[in-house]
Amino acid sequence: MTFNWTPHRFSGGALALDVANSVILRFDPARSIDRFAQPENLRAFPEAAARLCLEKPPLAVQPLPPERVAGLMELREAIDAHFRAEALGTPSLSHLARLLEAAAGPLKSGSPGDLDVETALSALRLVPPVRGGALKICPNCEWLFLDRSKNRSRAWCDMAVCGNRVKARLHYSRKKKERDAS
Repeated sequence: MTFNWTPHRFSGGALALDVANSVILRFDPARSIDRFAQPENLRAFPEAAARLCLEKPPLAVQPLPPERVAGLMELREAIDAHFRAEALGTPSLSHLARLLEAAAGPLKSGSPGDLDVETALSALRLVPPVRGGALKICPNCEWLFLDRSKNRSRAWCDMAVCGNRVKARLHYSRKKKERDAS
């Protein structure tokens, strides 16, 4: 399956969230897609992250050797669990402990610039609770994202993709009701 890393795939606002969002439709087992399950997607991710990730300063991320991929997957799931719970207002010490344990491995054995190390560092920068409702879950795709807008009014991870899909669905529903009523 041909796949390209596009700006939409990096709408989380932090490398850690973009890595967590590499699972599409995470809570729909019938349609869920793990973009890192294909080795070529995982190999292409670091270069795309260096170009497209919104986290500053720009990242210089290196691909992972195969023996460290399992650790990255463990870190990805810990990131998702911890920050999703935080965004829902239900943070837990067990999620935090899992995240810290998953981050410790790459930090002990990796080097700056390694994808797993940079992902762990990104997650640790987010660990102090993100205040003011800045950490959100997209109501369309359920991706995690940072709302950096002035008044914290951003509703979707990406207006051009998820926002348009929701608006199109609402428009279609409204027009269908109008047709059915006449």
